[in-house]
Amino acid sequence: MSEEGNQYTTTKVQSKDFTSGWLVALIIAGTGLTLPILFLGSEVALGVGFKKALLAFGISTLVLTLLCMATTVIGNRSRLSTYMILHFSFGRKGAKIMNFIFGITLLGWFSVALELLAVAVKDTALETLSLDLPKWPIIIVVGTLISVTTIFGIKSLERLANFAVPILTLFLAYVVYRSLQGTSFQEIIDFVPKKPSMTLFQATSILVGSSILFPVLMADFSRFIYNDKQSLIAVLGITVGFPIALLFSAIPSIQTGEVDIIKIMGNLDLVIPAFVLLFVSTWVGNASNLYSTVLTFSTVKKGWTFKKMTLISAIIGIIVALFGFSDYLFDFLDLLGVLAPSISAIYIINFFFVKKEQYNLSEITEWEFPALISWGVSSIITIFTYLEIFQLTQAYFIDSFLLGGIIYVILKRKQVF
Repeated sequence: MSEEGNQYTTTKVQSKDFTSGWLVALIIAGTGLTLPILFLGSEVALGVGFKKALLAFGISTLVLTLLCMATTVIGNRSRLSTYMILHFSFGRKGAKIMNFIFGITLLGWFSVALELLAVAVKDTALETLSLDLPKWPIIIVVGTLISVTTIFGIKSLERLANFAVPILTLFLAYVVYRSLQGTSFQEIIDFVPKKPSMTLFQATSILVGSSILFPVLMADFSRFIYNDKQSLIAVLGITVGFPIALLFSAIPSIQTGEVDIIKIMGNLDLVIPAFVLLFVSTWVGNASNLYSTVLTFSTVKKGWTFKKMTLISAIIGIIVALFGFSDYLFDFLDLLGVLAPSISAIYIINFFFVKKEQYNLSEITEWEFPALISWGVSSIITIFTYLEIFQLTQAYFIDSFLLGGIIYVILKRKQVF
């Protein structure tokens, strides 16, 4: 057992704690079976139609898979956390800036999931008990409970999720089967909305943004895996799990015309089992979001206890949820598509071409300005392509990745070539 509670925040993972890539793949796949991702699958399908939704699912999965394949190898070969890997790319103080951005992002996901969980509780009470509960006290109560379990019982919740997620997967497959009983599969395939609410490009961008932190944070998983081959197996959690989760929500939504998962289950007379399984998976996922938020902020604001950081982060997240942050979910995901891809590009190039796959902890500097400049300039330019002031590749998340990488290579050309 390490001095860091087996988390290896600042040190290399030891072989006694290595695990299977298949196990990590299942953990990653389970993160897709939560309300925010299921919500996105429904929104995209109803927004662009089934065929375009499949294309958006495929393109976004391909982008995420390719990025994860590179970053998972970095984590596996370095055996270091993302937090430490960023030190080599951005410097000690530069890594704090990156971690602050990740912390804000994770807190945003906490607020979105909390709000959607409150909606699920409200809709279930209405469907089953005919009680029309206000949403705000549910957000406060559920947010408080998640905060308490994050501090005292997250490991127990994770063990519960290990049973709930496989059952939820089978249950959602059954929901798809039930949905197809009321219509033909050809009708689902041919579905096109009368008034599309988004373009194929917007749908793809939203889906990439929803999981773009996975490539950046993949090292946190892969550093525990036996070898390169096993770490690439772990990426199947995204390659297979992500599109399946999206499909599981898309088909019932097309059949019912509903985005709200509980209302969909109401049409199929499956409200109670759906609520229990989704509540457990989303509760665990959101406790993990809060836990990761606290660990991330702890690297920026040192000196606070874990409990104090958890309570402050939770209060902020609850307040944000009360103000209806989920209304800005798509804008939030677009912003991630601007800021995050270039970070992946920079630390991929840093590991393979600048450091030549060798990280030496004694070589960490306070600041790595080439990386910070590359990230800042690429983000600014990408904002312009996102706003369509001018275009580069026609896909702003690809603009972010390519610009960050190209600028970084130019600034570090002596080490790269």
